[in-house]
Amino acid sequence: MKRTASAIWTGDLKQGNGLLNTQSNTLKDTAYSFPSRFENQGGTNPEELIAAAHAGCFCMALSAMLGKVGYTSPHLETNAELTLEQVNEEWTITEIRLALRAKVVGLSEEDFKKYANEAKEKCPVSRVLKANISLEITQFTNNE
Repeated sequence: MKRTASAIWTGDLKQGNGLLNTQSNTLKDTAYSFPSRFENQGGTNPEELIAAAHAGCFCMALSAMLGKVGYTSPHLETNAELTLEQVNEEWTITEIRLALRAKVVGLSEEDFKKYANEAKEKCPVSRVLKANISLEITQFTNNE
C-alpha cells in the first residue's frame, strides 16, 4: 500500500521567500529562518510538512548555488512529491520526486541543470531523508 503527499514552493529567489501550497493548506515560507520557517495554521499533515520542507530547502540550496556564480532567479517553482510505503509496519518515505520550473536570466540550460543537481545533493533535507530522490526540470527560461 502506498500514499503520497506533495507541496509546491513558488517564489522569487531575489527576495528569498515564497509560498508553499500543500494539498490542505498554504504556508508562508520566510526563507533563511529554518527550522521554524513555516507558519502552520493547522490542517497540514506531517507528510505535507516534510514535502514543504524539502521543496523550500531545495529552493534555498539552489539559490545559494546560483548566488555563488552570480545569478538569481526571479521565478522558481518546485513541486516535491513524496511516496510513502509501509516498511516494518511504519509509514516510510521511499521516494521523492522534485519537478522544477525556473527562470534564470542569462544562464545556459546545461549549466542550470548542473547547479540544480548539485543543489539536490547538497540540500540538507535530501541528505537526511533516506529515499530515492529524482529531479526533473519541466521548464527552463533564460531570457528576460
